[in-house]
Amino acid sequence: MKYDINKVRAEFPALKRTWNDIPIAFLDNPAGTQVPNRVLKLMNAALVDYNANLGGFFKTSQDAEALVIDAHKIAAEFVNAYDFREIFFGQNMTTLTFMMTRSLAHTLKAGDEIVLTRMDHEGNVAPWLLLAEEKNLTIKWIDLNPDTYELDLSNLDTVITEKTKIVAVNYASNITGSITDVKQVVTAAKAVGAITYIDAVQYAPHGIIDVQDIGCDMLVCSSYKFYGPHQGIMWARKSLLEKLKAYKVRVSSDELPEKFVTGTESREALAGIIGALEHFEWVGSAFGGDLQAALSGRNELQSDIQAGVRKMTQHDMTLADQLISGVKSIKGTKIIGIDDKNSFSRRVSTVSFIHDKHHPDDVAKYMAKRGISIWSGHNYALEPIKRLGLLDKGGVIRVGPTHYNTAGEIDRFLNAFEDYVKND
Repeated sequence: MKYDINKVRAEFPALKRTWNDIPIAFLDNPAGTQVPNRVLKLMNAALVDYNANLGGFFKTSQDAEALVIDAHKIAAEFVNAYDFREIFFGQNMTTLTFMMTRSLAHTLKAGDEIVLTRMDHEGNVAPWLLLAEEKNLTIKWIDLNPDTYELDLSNLDTVITEKTKIVAVNYASNITGSITDVKQVVTAAKAVGAITYIDAVQYAPHGIIDVQDIGCDMLVCSSYKFYGPHQGIMWARKSLLEKLKAYKVRVSSDELPEKFVTGTESREALAGIIGALEHFEWVGSAFGGDLQAALSGRNELQSDIQAGVRKMTQHDMTLADQLISGVKSIKGTKIIGIDDKNSFSRRVSTVSFIHDKHHPDDVAKYMAKRGISIWSGHNYALEPIKRLGLLDKGGVIRVGPTHYNTAGEIDRFLNAFEDYVKND
């Protein structure tokens, strides 16, 4: 069935909102997306029908426990984990990363090396820098090429050495939109026995995640980037989790996944994660029939989720193409990322750019007055913004179309931006 943008938009109540009688165009999606009805319905049900702590002999507690298991299982399908007990949840990606640095600290000694990248979000940088400071470790960097807007992986064999114990890298940049060849990085890390940690926050809404194919040891993402609540999802290999020290209360179980659950989880957030992933499933089932034969899901649920991701991405990238072409046509602008349509397979739909005469914050303020939501600044990606020489210039203007946006909304933004540039 042909992708029906009107049916998709009907699933999102927030898309009906207005500001000063103007429909709001949500183009701020790289920072956080709106949620569909099924997420709201399941979160409400969690607070009404499953509102009890776990371990009780009564029905509400048992129903809550079933909900938690269901959240683990569908998240396992999303990332292609072998075992749902390899999944656990936290407040967000950054919080989970800080948590895992505590556990991994016990595997490290002074002089060991951690490899980071100049393209990563601060959530996958600062926790490791603090760990290195605490344990007297050495930080090494995979560079960001300011001409290609991609990581320079040409010298991995010199950056990743026998002293390397952890390699932390993002799957896609929240500034340049570039997709990292994580399999190449993981292969280099595994050759020296290093643990690989993948930040998939920006990639998760735009690409199929398969931790078995990647070969990584840990992967983390946040559901509020893909139509769910503010909650992080962590996957890690069972064999690794079983060995790591967990920071937990004494009465907490040593069994997975409870071992890394630090307290009572947000049951409503887990219900929302189920709803978000069921939304992928719905899109795949409703519109992705033409993709099913090419997908290798191990069951119908996973195949539908993967088809949903692919169908959404096709729509996203059509809008990204329209956006990039329109921005490039406006004098004084520069795309901070891959702008050649023939290379779009190496990027997601997150589009950043600058204008030689206008501060990013001023553009974002102008758009806000017109009901167009976008972001400006460093977007918590301090390393790439510094590497690209944009920190003292206010960072970037960032626009991120997703599967519920329309070509009309992109035109609306482009027309407003062109008017701003011409009339200033």
